[in-house]
Amino acid sequence: MKNESPIPAPLPEEEDDFLASVCAGLRQQPKSIPPKYFYDAHGSHLFDLICTTPEYYPTRTETEILERHGAEMAEMIGASSTLIELGSGSATKTPLLLRHLADDAVYLPIDICEPHLLQSTQRLQTLFPALKMHPLCSDYHQLPAHAIKHHAGRRQVVFFPGSTIGNCTPEEAVQLLKTIADLVGPNGGLLIGVDAKKSTETLNAAYNDAAGHTAAFNLNLLRRMQRELGAQLDAEQFAHHAFYNETHGRIEMHLVSQCRQEIRLNKEAFRFDAGETIHTENSYKYSAEEFKKLARIAGWHLKSTWHDEQALFNVHYLSLSAIEPLKLAR
Repeated sequence: MKNESPIPAPLPEEEDDFLASVCAGLRQQPKSIPPKYFYDAHGSHLFDLICTTPEYYPTRTETEILERHGAEMAEMIGASSTLIELGSGSATKTPLLLRHLADDAVYLPIDICEPHLLQSTQRLQTLFPALKMHPLCSDYHQLPAHAIKHHAGRRQVVFFPGSTIGNCTPEEAVQLLKTIADLVGPNGGLLIGVDAKKSTETLNAAYNDAAGHTAAFNLNLLRRMQRELGAQLDAEQFAHHAFYNETHGRIEMHLVSQCRQEIRLNKEAFRFDAGETIHTENSYKYSAEEFKKLARIAGWHLKSTWHDEQALFNVHYLSLSAIEPLKLAR
């Protein structure tokens, strides 16, 4: 039976102070701003463009894995479940799972950018009219206060694609995995995409595409500060810089000041020397064994792993129960 009711309006985002976060980050040494602030409407559009570049392998590789193994993944998620997608964005990979779920499943996409969230949910509802969909505009670090009360009694499985877990430090990743465990409860699950370690050349190219979309994405953070916060700055005097830090096993993204200058914001002046940076993002890379150990610290047990033929990217299914045997798949 089709779900004829319109998509519910997304629940409001938790109070989140962009101004306070930026000011606090610019007071630090070294300076930093959380990467979640990339994702206004224009930043989300730029990220979609990044995903189409030949250098940026994660999107097409994870899509290939989901296309090949989506039915197996859906079987592990189970019928009559609530699928909670964190950072759903354009949700271009999501149909590869939804097409295998029963009509009585519920889809709960969560994203910090409301226009993107509503647009993608409307598209998915058209593709899967029988599925109930409940978009939620929120920072996924603040999930438990929202999602549980609306879907109590149903099995809950989190879908967290795109290796977004890599934006967290290992310590932050463990905490987020614990938060997800609290959200889904002992009978829940987690289907998560994790970027694997590989050559420095491949990684550096992925975050420095020739078309310049990643540079524009990074610099849009400064322009968002101008648009929304009234920051006085010259974005042209900052440059995008991304590189693989092999010691820490992560890509680092920075905005590099090209001269001595300052950003004025909220009656404060934040001074920069030439070459000084704002650290805007980390993207940690994990071998399958490294991520298994990280997840275990948070109470999760690895049940199945799927990867592409070149082993560039892994998709893991995790459970809070240790009973089921481990499966390895390609």
